[in-house]
Amino acid sequence: MMHNTKQEDFMKAYESCHERFLRYCSSLAFGKMDVQDLVQDILLSAYSKFDQIENKDELLHYLIRAARNRSISIWRKRRDLVDLKELHRQKLADQGVSPETILDIQLLYSMLNKLPQKQKEAIILFEINGFSMKEIAAIQNSSEAATKTRISRGRNKLAELFSENPDLNLKEVFVSLKSVML
Repeated sequence: MMHNTKQEDFMKAYESCHERFLRYCSSLAFGKMDVQDLVQDILLSAYSKFDQIENKDELLHYLIRAARNRSISIWRKRRDLVDLKELHRQKLADQGVSPETILDIQLLYSMLNKLPQKQKEAIILFEINGFSMKEIAAIQNSSEAATKTRISRGRNKLAELFSENPDLNLKEVFVSLKSVML
């Protein structure tokens, strides 16, 4: 009988969450860091600690928490050194995204940055990445009720911020962002 290697086990566990993890990292890194650097860094770390992850079915939750923590750490260190908004703007333009939509997305991210961290994360996971309330609760180590409250409060605050600019529609910006993020 052949034994699977650690690499085969990791790749099997990662295969089912690859696309969602990439989408999350793209939305998390927007304007702050290079997405591929973040993804590679987290995957290398997760692979090295894969034996220590008890429930391999929850690899996606582990990866998301690791990406969130790493992005915060990187951003704190490089906040004054690197501004990647122009790089991300160019990547969106290269995908054929209109200048107006790019500005709307940049505005959304500046507004998201005004939310408390847990609300911001819950909104990104739910609205941009399509995670369920149950999944977000597991990722944030909270109850579904707390997650629903965070998302509701985050939406309300964003709607309030967007109301200052009546030409923008929050739902339309989320749809646009969701369609181009990756």
